[in-house]
Amino acid sequence: MAQAKMKFGIDLGTTNSVICKMESGEPVIKKTDTLKDTLPSCVSFTKKKIAKVGDSAYNDLCQDKSRATKKWSNDRENVFIEFKRNMGTDKSYESSNMGETFSPEQLSAEVLKALKSFIGDENITSAVITIPAKFKADQIAATKRAAQKAGIEHCELLQEPIAASMAYGLSASNKNGQWLVFDFGGGTFDVALIKVEDGIMQVKDTEGDNYLGGKNLDYAIVDSIIIPYLKENYSITNIMENETTRNILRDAMKFYAEQAKNQLSFKPQADITSQLDEFGEDDEGEEIELDMVITQEQLASVLTLVFQKAIDITKQLLKRNGLSGSDLDKLILVGGPTYSPVLREMLRKQVTPDVDTDIDPMTAVAKGAALFASGIDSDVKEELAIGTVALTLSYEANSVQPIEFVTVQLSKEECSGYIPSKLFVELVRSDNGWSSGKVEINEIGDVIECQLMEGKNNAFAVNAYDEKGTTIPCFPKEINIMQGIVVGNAVLPYNISIEAHDSGLEKNVVKSVKGLEKNQQLPAVGTLNGLKTRNQLRPGMTEDTLVIPIYQSEHNADGTSAIHNDHVFDVVITGDEIGQIIPVGSDVDITIKVNRSQMLKLEAFFPFSGDTVEKDVKIEARSVITSHELERLKDSANLKLHALKSSSAIKDSETAEAEKLINEVNDRFDGEKSSEDGRMHLQADIRRAFLKMEEVEQGHEWDSIEAEIREEFDRLEKGNNELGNKYDQQVAAVRSQVDSVIRSKDVRQGRIVLDDINSLFVAVTLIYQLMGFIDFHLRNFNTIQWKDATRARQLLQQGKEIANTNPSESSLHPIVRSVIDLMIESPTSGPGVSF
Repeated sequence: MAQAKMKFGIDLGTTNSVICKMESGEPVIKKTDTLKDTLPSCVSFTKKKIAKVGDSAYNDLCQDKSRATKKWSNDRENVFIEFKRNMGTDKSYESSNMGETFSPEQLSAEVLKALKSFIGDENITSAVITIPAKFKADQIAATKRAAQKAGIEHCELLQEPIAASMAYGLSASNKNGQWLVFDFGGGTFDVALIKVEDGIMQVKDTEGDNYLGGKNLDYAIVDSIIIPYLKENYSITNIMENETTRNILRDAMKFYAEQAKNQLSFKPQADITSQLDEFGEDDEGEEIELDMVITQEQLASVLTLVFQKAIDITKQLLKRNGLSGSDLDKLILVGGPTYSPVLREMLRKQVTPDVDTDIDPMTAVAKGAALFASGIDSDVKEELAIGTVALTLSYEANSVQPIEFVTVQLSKEECSGYIPSKLFVELVRSDNGWSSGKVEINEIGDVIECQLMEGKNNAFAVNAYDEKGTTIPCFPKEINIMQGIVVGNAVLPYNISIEAHDSGLEKNVVKSVKGLEKNQQLPAVGTLNGLKTRNQLRPGMTEDTLVIPIYQSEHNADGTSAIHNDHVFDVVITGDEIGQIIPVGSDVDITIKVNRSQMLKLEAFFPFSGDTVEKDVKIEARSVITSHELERLKDSANLKLHALKSSSAIKDSETAEAEKLINEVNDRFDGEKSSEDGRMHLQADIRRAFLKMEEVEQGHEWDSIEAEIREEFDRLEKGNNELGNKYDQQVAAVRSQVDSVIRSKDVRQGRIVLDDINSLFVAVTLIYQLMGFIDFHLRNFNTIQWKDATRARQLLQQGKEIANTNPSESSLHPIVRSVIDLMIESPTSGPGVSF
């Protein structure tokens, strides 16, 4: 068994996928069964229970969607596409032919299997698979699982913009400056800022939208051009009013929208004509047909709105990094929709005139993935034939130098069969322009200086000989060194954060882990100290738990409400995992490790006991939000926006960004709420709106706290006056605190003063608090868990009699304390840690 480098790169796309193999130092796109570079990411299941993938499945899709208009029913689906948008969710696709459901990762595995089949008799067990830069943790984990289901045991994940920049950078004439990779794919959009110095590339920042891509363009064409044509020529009022039939019609028209979009990237107009008897009938029984012409001008007015979202995201990225379009040396286009002349012109006008179209936007990502793969050791070892000499070659797979040093050693333990007493190795460059000559090699090894061709991927044949010059079979037979470009590490697309209770703000917030902030290079290790446990942990007690919720959050989200950020996974530590009791309020230090594929591990250290608990973060599929839950979330966002705009202290300009997001959500809601990825998209935008509104609130937080302090202090003074002024001295002391904090406008100190006011109010009105406690717990007695219910009821009845006859603090206070002692404490809800 011997270790080799990877040689396969796969672009697993939303609408199309590509596989590329390194051959003699060159990335070669492997043709599909229809001799195309790209394979439609489409899966069809036949009545004979056969899975079809690619063009034949896509043809089935078109027929499947048009057939659904015959009965205006979608109950027999067997063809699926764009499931990448639902990766990481519990969305299921039901096939009537198979009699079972499939997850997005299962369907993705079918696409990967089909790509593998184009390589011939070579079994692919390791590969680099690309993912969008802004993929979330659950989407990344699902991609890993899809690879494993397809038999790819060792799967390295690479962000798509990095792969594209590798493909571009190898042949680029200028290898210095600021590059921007604009990756508008079939289902996702990414933009990455890359700094290049002497051929060394490093991602500086990324932004994007996991629900913005060619699919949005297609439905925009359907809704803005094709549906109006149908309304003008057919009676479809009832069809459009019903959500199910409306979606069936839109899905059936999407094929023609995509056809028009693709044609109009290369010619001024597109003729769109359907087949006879392709679609069902309208409301009045007339058969629906398409026979229309769409021009580039019509298309531009529709596509501009969708493309503008991507350009706005690009501008935000540049602004965040203190750059403008004039600071960019190249804007590199990736993804099929970037063929659009509409988009290219918008980019030239709004971002930079230096839009580069040199690389193939459809295959660049797969080529870059293969180039990246050629420098990675595969975890899957190969079985060597008897008589093959195993060699270990150590070298840098990427270099900007003209010479690279390669260490060659004999690996005796990996060899099978005869090993010559003297072994010689020769490295020969593929152009035959350089050879190392025969160098004697043993287990200690030797170093060979390899001369590299500049700006190319250099392939070297590895030849082995015995002392008589007889050729000896060896492994590996070839190595590749890419000259002219060195790719830095991938970066975190989000902050890795944990949810903790902020006692000062009195809410659960996200707190980023130091060292795991957005754009931190991978692999990375982060720590978060100074946290406190909110529940006790007793050794061996499974029911004692400490919950550490992990989140992904944006760069400016630290301290925002956890509920508006993206939850990844709850790490749960139980009493079974610790050696001695951990009291409430004990210190806990968190360490999180992230590998280059963004898989996570967590360590929790308890200084009190010296215990360290290690946990793998196993990310499962998340549940997609329901339409009802989403509607409530939307309504809540609208109410919050209304409240902010009603405040005289807040200017309209401060709420403008949140208002724009919420208005867009309101406009899109009915059209997107019926699909899983539509709901996820709406939810993501609503969360962004909440974070924008929270940012506005934080800017005015003192105003609301000051108003609350004044109101509560007035209540305290009034209560003290009405109850005999027994607490004049304490009220005067609190008045001094109030005056001081109002002068300083310190939000956190303001909350402390509020607590002091409320505590004193309880003391001032204690007799009424005690009577209220007794009355409440008698009325709700059966909803409370008691250690001794009989004794608790006796005490409460006794307290009630005293309250009705001659109440006093001295007589009621001991009773209330005894009742509290009889109540069973519920574990603290929410996160298990605070700060």
